[in-house]
Amino acid sequence: MREFKLSVMSIMALGLSVGAALTPATARGQIFVANEGGGTIGEYNLDGTTVNASLVSGLSSPIPIAVSGSDLFVANESSGTIGEYTTSGATVNASLVSGLPVNTIGGIAVSGLDLFVSSANGIGEYTTSGATVNPSLISLNVNELGLAASGSDLFATNGSAIFEYTISGAAVNPSPLISGLNDAGGISVSGTNIFVVNEVSDPNNHSGTIGEYTTSGATVNASLLTGLNSPSGTAVFGSDLFVGSLDADTIGEYTTSGATVNASLVSGLNAPTGIVVVPEPSAWALLGIAAAALLAFRPRRSRA
Repeated sequence: MREFKLSVMSIMALGLSVGAALTPATARGQIFVANEGGGTIGEYNLDGTTVNASLVSGLSSPIPIAVSGSDLFVANESSGTIGEYTTSGATVNASLVSGLPVNTIGGIAVSGLDLFVSSANGIGEYTTSGATVNPSLISLNVNELGLAASGSDLFATNGSAIFEYTISGAAVNPSPLISGLNDAGGISVSGTNIFVVNEVSDPNNHSGTIGEYTTSGATVNASLLTGLNSPSGTAVFGSDLFVGSLDADTIGEYTTSGATVNASLVSGLNAPTGIVVVPEPSAWALLGIAAAALLAFRPRRSRA
């Protein structure tokens, strides 16, 4: 009986120590970025320090990137393929999806077990295991679409506007949800807010912006961030907004209210395009183990 009590106390101590680790002042996560020029995916901490600048290498002009669980999906624009890798850098399938029109892939998004890709074919639907569902689910006659999934909806940019569709391909609005954009590409959705990049590519004229809108189409702040140097991909994590700069080869960190945290959080990149930020799962896994152990060793009452 004494050994049993000690084991329970040990497990409880583990749960408490892990719980304490899960309540830091700032959220913990990892930044993954696709470098179009270097053909790599790099991994960085939220403070900008490098984990592995070449976590995945040998890619062919990687541009959009998406994450689902412990898997990374990246589109290779020059080869018209989508590769799947783990967040630890292992190759799952370098040609999970192939035959996409080269040099036109603009966006990639994951919703459940479905993978959506925007290209010259419009928006195609595939499974995360690589099977083709519908290569032309949605027809849009514009290349270089940005793409984001949120719940049962897809939000796509076409340079001057944002369109909204259901994941089954139906148009939610017959007209653009948001219009009047300027070279819009990268797009992120967080809750009921949309953040969209207006690239305006000119290294001598820092006129790139990020605008904020609601998923119902209302303007929150069309110039939330200004003076950016050819912004490309963007990602939201908590109350922070991470933005890649093609010409400055950096990732900047800002708040979702528009304040600058660090405009050069990560530097020395090679044409960063797609960005995703994911939470660190290890502490949660430990807490789950501790909780399961407590349930398994819970004393049972003897029956009368």
